[in-house]
Amino acid sequence: MLRTQCACVAEAIMIRTSILAALMCFTVTMAAAADLYRAQAVVTGQGEANRIIGFVSCLEDVLIKVSGALKLAGDPRLAVYKSRAGDFVRAYRYHDQMSGTPTRDEQGTRDRPYDLIVDFDEKKIDGLLKALGLTPWLSHRPILGVFVEMEQGPTKYIVTADAERSAAPRDSLLAAAARRGMTIVLPSGAALAKSGIDGAGLTAVPPSTWASRAAEQGGEVALVGRLVWDDQELGWATEWQLEWQGRPHRWQLRGVTFDEAFRRAIGGAAQILSNNGDPA
Repeated sequence: MLRTQCACVAEAIMIRTSILAALMCFTVTMAAAADLYRAQAVVTGQGEANRIIGFVSCLEDVLIKVSGALKLAGDPRLAVYKSRAGDFVRAYRYHDQMSGTPTRDEQGTRDRPYDLIVDFDEKKIDGLLKALGLTPWLSHRPILGVFVEMEQGPTKYIVTADAERSAAPRDSLLAAAARRGMTIVLPSGAALAKSGIDGAGLTAVPPSTWASRAAEQGGEVALVGRLVWDDQELGWATEWQLEWQGRPHRWQLRGVTFDEAFRRAIGGAAQILSNNGDPA
C-alpha cells in the first residue's frame, strides 16, 4: 500500500514537473515571438512629428527582423506602407537616454534624446510580409559564432567577449544582433589563445575549423569577417563568409562604419539562414 502511494506521489510530481516545463517553454517561446515584432529608434523629444519618423524607421526594421530578409532594406515597395506606419503599431513607449540627468532648459526638454520602443501588431506585419511575397521566420534561429578581425594601420586584433579594446565593436555587434533578431556568441581571449588563431589570414581558415570553434562557444553556425580601414574612403572595407548546409557564402561591403558593417553582416547571415537568398 505504501509503495502504491509513493508511486502515485512520484507520478504526480512528474506530471506537475512536465506541465511546469511545458509552461516555461511556452512562456519563453511567446516572449521570443513578441520580441521579434518589436523595434526601436532614437528620436528627439516625444512630439508626434518625430514619433512618426521613428515609426517609419521601426517598420522597415521589424519587417527585416521578422522575415530575416535584409533585402527589404530600402525596398521601394515599402514606401506606401511607410506612409501609414502608425497603422501597424500596437503599442509604443519611450526610454529617456538621459535618465538621471537633470532637465535644465529648452535643450533638456524638447530636444532630449529618447529610445522609441515600438511593438507592432503581429497579424498586420505577417499580412504585410505576405503582400511582399515573404513569410515570417518563426522557426529556430541558429546561434551565430562570430569571429571578426579588425585592422586599422598597424593595429590588428580579433573582437572577443572580454578584451577591453574590443568593447566598442563588441557592443556594436550585440546591438546589430538584437536589431536583426539573432543571437551571437564571441570567443574569449583564452579560447583564441588556446586555438592558436591570431587573426592573420582569418578568412583563409577552413570552414570546418570555424564550425568547431563556434560549437565550442555555443554557436551553431560560424560567421567570419575581416574589416580593414580605408583612409581613401574614410570607411571600412569588409568581407564576410558563412557556410550553411554544405554551401559557402561570401559577400563584401566597402566604405561604411563598423556599425553599418555589423548590421549588414548579421542581417546577411539571417537572410541566408532564413532561405531568403544571398546578401547583395
